[in-house]
Amino acid sequence: MTWKTRPATSKRLSYGPHPDQWADLYLPAGLPGRGTVVVVHGGYWRDKYTAQLGVPMAEDLVQHGFAVWNLEYRRAGSGGAPGAGGWPVTFEDIAAGIDHLAAVADRFGLNPRRTVALGHSAGGHLAVWAAGRHTLPAGAPGARPKVLLAGVVSQAGLLDLAAAERLRLSDGAAVNLMGGTPDELGEAYTLADPARSLPIGTVVHAVHSREDTAVPFALSARYVEAARAAGDPAELHEVAGDHFAVIDPAQQAYRTCRELLERLLP
Repeated sequence: MTWKTRPATSKRLSYGPHPDQWADLYLPAGLPGRGTVVVVHGGYWRDKYTAQLGVPMAEDLVQHGFAVWNLEYRRAGSGGAPGAGGWPVTFEDIAAGIDHLAAVADRFGLNPRRTVALGHSAGGHLAVWAAGRHTLPAGAPGARPKVLLAGVVSQAGLLDLAAAERLRLSDGAAVNLMGGTPDELGEAYTLADPARSLPIGTVVHAVHSREDTAVPFALSARYVEAARAAGDPAELHEVAGDHFAVIDPAQQAYRTCRELLERLLP
């Protein structure tokens, strides 16, 4: 099907009372479209980075027949300053934001069963975590999802939270998110870390460049190796460029991500 292009417009919807509990919904001209892509922005989970990072991708994807849910969420404070998010609030927001698609599906002609996630950096971590929510124990943050993701494209994702802490990536961003180390908060890290939640039974495409100096390529490579060993249908896709090439619609690294979304939602 050839999708009719038009200027990308969006509608902002709230999924909770906090000012950061919202998402912008972009709808393609040819509804029902391919399905819905939940865009989860990165920024090392810190509150100085916002869903504005996802706008160029949302505007591109809607022109290719996808509905797009560009999700904002409460993030942890920057540099140790207090923030509204962190463990478990950030995770609860990701879960509630994705589940809100079930509440608005009829209103906007969406099919919740055709929903995937596209997450960059820390957003890749959160997207893959969200794909495994159905494996969480009862009572855990994000358990019992209303919307099951049909797949994830992780863009330079932080797919091993404990390794991110061990490497002190971005001046201790993992501890800033979680409120402590894995030794101090073992149970919380077990619930929050995709690398500790295998298998999840969901397709994860990990897209990463060896040139990335912000998130090591090895985090994606090791996740995919462990996921496949556990029986999950994970794939590693090596691309060229820096940490942001995967979210720049002008770059081949991003186009690889879009092609993978087209595979997930043909």
